[in-house]
Amino acid sequence: MRSGAKVAIVGGVFVVVAGGIGYGAYNVLGGGDGSTETASKSTEVRSGPLSPEEVKNTAEEFLTAWADGKDPELAATYTNNPAVAKDVVASYSEQAHITDAVITPGQATGAKVPFTVKATVKFEGLSKPLSYASELTVVRGLTSGKPLVDWAPTVIHPKLTKTTTLVTGEAATPPIKAVDRNGTELTAEKYPSLAPVLDQLRDKYGEKAGGTSGVEMWLQSEDDNAPRTTLLTLSKGKSGELTTTLDAKVQAAAEQAVKKFSEASVAAVKPSTGEIVAVANNRKDGFNAAMLGKQAPGSTMKIVTAAMLLEKGLVGAGRPAECPKTVLYQGTSFHNLDNFDIKGGTFTQSFARSCNTAFIKLIDDTKDDHALPAEAREVFGLGLDWQTGVASADGSVPEAAGGGAAAQYIGQGTVQMNVLNIASVTATTKDGTFRQPVIVPRGLDNRQLAVAERQLPGAVGQQLRDMMRETAAWGTGKTAMSGLGGDKGAKTGSAEVDGQATSNSWFTGFQDDLAAAASVESGGHGGDAAGPVVAAVLAAG
Repeated sequence: MRSGAKVAIVGGVFVVVAGGIGYGAYNVLGGGDGSTETASKSTEVRSGPLSPEEVKNTAEEFLTAWADGKDPELAATYTNNPAVAKDVVASYSEQAHITDAVITPGQATGAKVPFTVKATVKFEGLSKPLSYASELTVVRGLTSGKPLVDWAPTVIHPKLTKTTTLVTGEAATPPIKAVDRNGTELTAEKYPSLAPVLDQLRDKYGEKAGGTSGVEMWLQSEDDNAPRTTLLTLSKGKSGELTTTLDAKVQAAAEQAVKKFSEASVAAVKPSTGEIVAVANNRKDGFNAAMLGKQAPGSTMKIVTAAMLLEKGLVGAGRPAECPKTVLYQGTSFHNLDNFDIKGGTFTQSFARSCNTAFIKLIDDTKDDHALPAEAREVFGLGLDWQTGVASADGSVPEAAGGGAAAQYIGQGTVQMNVLNIASVTATTKDGTFRQPVIVPRGLDNRQLAVAERQLPGAVGQQLRDMMRETAAWGTGKTAMSGLGGDKGAKTGSAEVDGQATSNSWFTGFQDDLAAAASVESGGHGGDAAGPVVAAVLAAG
């Protein structure tokens, strides 16, 4: 124990108070003398599993030194990465201005020791309570054999990472009051999926919205372009109002819809304007996959493929189209779901039932392996550096050859999309013109929006819309879309990624002037999981 620290045992609870910071550990001493042999005093190189006593003592030593707050280097010596740990522990008081902390451990489970922290954040005469829970794990040193805390930034705070730091001070940007298109306030508490979006909107447009900064504790990233994540507000400052293109009613429906499936995402866009109406995710990692995800979209990509084949005159909605059970292209075999085939069918039937082979059989007839990437870019605006107003990925259909090019025809291989991209594809199909999705009006900052080289030819667009309508009426999208009225169309998709046991579920559809797309990782058939999510969002619009 550090000299100068006062030690007491009160009702079987071990307490250390030093430097105004306390560490209270529920450590029932059970008749022992309570002495702790630190790793530095032991010359024995131990091996094998850790004993409960080693776990308890190591956690006790580290938490005591951390709570003391006077010697970060000492606290770091009880970890297996002291060089890094020292700076993080030091920043806890020096940069985050956290003081008067009481750290209380819970019952250890094996080598894991959970604990809670109750503290105060103080900055220039302002103060506010801070409380959170975290845990540490004790491991045996690889060379020393000593029990040590397995260092990770989350030991100090559960939201810390290797590239972030806890900082308290005057906020760099004023807070915002984000509102939807009708003036309804949008908050992370009411719409959890919007948390990362609202953080970015504040960082980018806080000053333009006319507010004044307050004092906060936040996560500061090494990446200057990454948004700050506010953890505690000591003084709010004054919020400026920022109008978004979102619709609170549709956003609420999106939030509820994704909750029904784990790892689900959805986005909705107005075809007539490109305005993003809703974006929601239900993910363990909190990642905004709806706008930033990059995955194979499965057969939803057949909308783009069909547009290219129609433009080249290789197919027609009512013309015959072969749909065998399997097809071999340059050594790569492709098959339909459950190896179904369609005898004497039309291209509309192949589209509506999502026949893979009908599309791949035509790749040689295009006489251009790069025809699909060109269609995706020139007509649907994919890969054109979208400036939505927040961070987003704009889709990717790289040039490919052979079996790789064939896989792209059915949304596999190197095709990378998120649900915002696919919602935009559907919006372009519905309207006939690519309108780059935006979440705040362009006039807010006069940013340059992406513009496609050409429109979807009228006859091609009409056939595409009709095929999507048939898909919703009797094809693979029938069940999901059955409860919707108006002018409606759909396309399903299932994407196999990295050999996973169950494919990812994809679905996209339109109803009047609203287009939406959803994905559910390991959700299976497109109509089973992603379909109901899209239908719920369209119904709210």
